[in-house]
Amino acid sequence: MAATTSGKIIQNVFVSHCHQQNTRGRRDYYCFGPSPLGKLAWTDSSMQLRTLFKPQNHFSFQRNFHSNASASATAVPYLDKTDFLKLQNGSDIRGVAVDGVEGELVNLTEPVAEAIGAAFAAWLMEKKKADASQHLRVSIGHDSRISAKLLQNAISRGLAGAGLEVVHYGLASTPAMFNSTLTKNEAFLCPADGSIMITASHLPFNRNGFKFFTNAGGFGKADIKDILERAADIYNQFTEESLPNSERKASLSIKKVDYMIVYTSDLVKAVRKAAGNIEKPLEGFHIVVDAGNGAGGFFAAKVLEPLGAITSGSQFLEPDGLFPNHIPNPEDKTAMKAITQAVLDNKADLGIIFDTDVDRSAAVDFTGREFNRNRLIALMAAIVLEEHPGTTIVTDSVTSDGLTTFIEKKLGGRHHRFKRGYKNVIDEAIRLNSIGEESHLAIETSGHGALKENHWLDDGAYLMVKILNKLASARASGKGGGSKVLTDLIDGLQEPAFAAELRLKINQNHPDLKGG
Repeated sequence: MAATTSGKIIQNVFVSHCHQQNTRGRRDYYCFGPSPLGKLAWTDSSMQLRTLFKPQNHFSFQRNFHSNASASATAVPYLDKTDFLKLQNGSDIRGVAVDGVEGELVNLTEPVAEAIGAAFAAWLMEKKKADASQHLRVSIGHDSRISAKLLQNAISRGLAGAGLEVVHYGLASTPAMFNSTLTKNEAFLCPADGSIMITASHLPFNRNGFKFFTNAGGFGKADIKDILERAADIYNQFTEESLPNSERKASLSIKKVDYMIVYTSDLVKAVRKAAGNIEKPLEGFHIVVDAGNGAGGFFAAKVLEPLGAITSGSQFLEPDGLFPNHIPNPEDKTAMKAITQAVLDNKADLGIIFDTDVDRSAAVDFTGREFNRNRLIALMAAIVLEEHPGTTIVTDSVTSDGLTTFIEKKLGGRHHRFKRGYKNVIDEAIRLNSIGEESHLAIETSGHGALKENHWLDDGAYLMVKILNKLASARASGKGGGSKVLTDLIDGLQEPAFAAELRLKINQNHPDLKGG
């Protein structure tokens, strides 16, 4: 049997090496590990696998996942509803997708993913009240994880087997996937009726999972439970005829689109609009980005540079699902130290860091001061309350009392704490608006932040755009707003000496922003 580098299962130190064999409708997964090929990761542009090193010792094992057996037998090992429900992680699905961490067995296999795809298709057709003549469309994107394409192809088979049109976006961000359900542009096969993001946020390389969206937003816990229960029933009905049929249907119905062109263009337009439609409103600003080898590397070249910003010194922009430099997590101390050092080394005006799938972010100012957790909430609250005086800021319950004082006494807003979980916080803000209490920001200390103006989507890139908007609009005004936007907001967050120092630094580096 010929060995290939398909990367079906990849271990952290000793790499499993797999070969997929299709024989008369039977899909066999032979996994041998570790391989003399060594450790593998995605390359920068094509998401192909590359060799990193060669381990010294070699052993092998074989695991067979038969997509069918005989007509009287189940096509895959039996799993019950309990096994599927273990994959629920709040409003997401997460599991172990590849070997490589001792004691963590793979439970998010290709057949499981295929069943989840079919379950989502059934759920979507029921919610959309679609009949047999309607062909619903589902978009699929993924982050840089090494199991991404494997799961993408598997879940696509489940969708296509149910008769849905499938659109692959490739490397994408979670916020972009939700946006694809709202965009009206048939050239990019939008809007999608449903959308799936393949990600496990900042979890280790061996994990992966799914997030689901419609134009109504992300799924709640009840929806995820429903889909997993449906998937369990579908999984145990797989036959030797059904699995090959789904593969054939998938090959006919899958299309590919670079939707990130649309998403990044919208971000650029938002900043230009805030600056009075100036083409390069960030010209002269030096902003470094740290994507942590996740999906956020686009932000430097596709958002900041078209706006005129200098992005030299940006780091870890290339996708690498082994995350060799640091965990892509704005709450992680090592990650924040990395972006802080990049800002200081490059004498940048601002640093921006994203998590793996770009639904969370944080910032660092020119002094190396971190804006994550409570400090990021305070900064976003200041921006939002300037635009919507008196509005309610919804956060999770673990925020500080000092933040409450800042929001209510300094900014004149209302701080509404709610139970932890970004979906809980967002849903609470939506509920408050429905009963007449105005709220424009829901944000959790982890960095998940959603704005009413952005369809209540937790979008790390859009949060950073709001900060960029302040820089751009200040420069465009020519009325001293530049120092005011960067200092007045900080005055409430930092000690007076620091605010004075920042004001002096801004005036020295950006004389066009003096005043105020």
